[in-house]
Amino acid sequence: MANVIELKKINKYYGSGAFKTQVLFDLDLQVEDGSFTSIIGQSGSGKSTLLNIVGTLDQPTDGEIYINGKRTDRMNKKELAILRNETLGFIFQFHYLLPEFTALENVLMPYRIRHGQVSGKELARAEEIMDLVGLSKVRHNLATKMSGGQQQRTAIARALMNTPKIILADEPTGNLDSDTTETIYNLLREINESMGTTFVVITHDRRIAEKADRIVEIRDGRIALDI
Repeated sequence: MANVIELKKINKYYGSGAFKTQVLFDLDLQVEDGSFTSIIGQSGSGKSTLLNIVGTLDQPTDGEIYINGKRTDRMNKKELAILRNETLGFIFQFHYLLPEFTALENVLMPYRIRHGQVSGKELARAEEIMDLVGLSKVRHNLATKMSGGQQQRTAIARALMNTPKIILADEPTGNLDSDTTETIYNLLREINESMGTTFVVITHDRRIAEKADRIVEIRDGRIALDI
């Protein structure tokens, strides 16, 4: 199966001069299309920096990055914005829903940003996605009128709206209880298997990580384990 993510000799420094700190060291990583990869590591290991670089939210100091066959480390801001909107979906620990909008309106937001007007076809698609993640009964609720689990499901539906090839998730259940965490991860896995979406998920929970096809452990800015 082809690789949808390729990182080659990625180094990342923060700061400058005597205060320069290296966070990633000659890191190589390939992720296959349609796979489900968990990234684990202690706080400060570099795993979130790695995910931000994959998601083009941060740039490496040097090295090459290929996302869906396109080299991103040489793209300008406009090109990166288009790539993110068309190819990548993001799920974070904090859902970042817009509180003044309903769940459905939050889900539609990526499509509005990309296309402007929402057609009846796309509205039906958004409602279909919300049904998939179990939110059809609360789709007209304001974001503030939903439980933590429902808010995170809304964030997942939002990430799916533009049919991204890759979804990047950074501790997506970090604020949820263990039962809801299990439900959310089962949902992500179901989406991965039914839609063929590639998932790269950061988690501190090894029990959850073991549900993935592959576990990559980052330690001190290097890949310490890849199974």
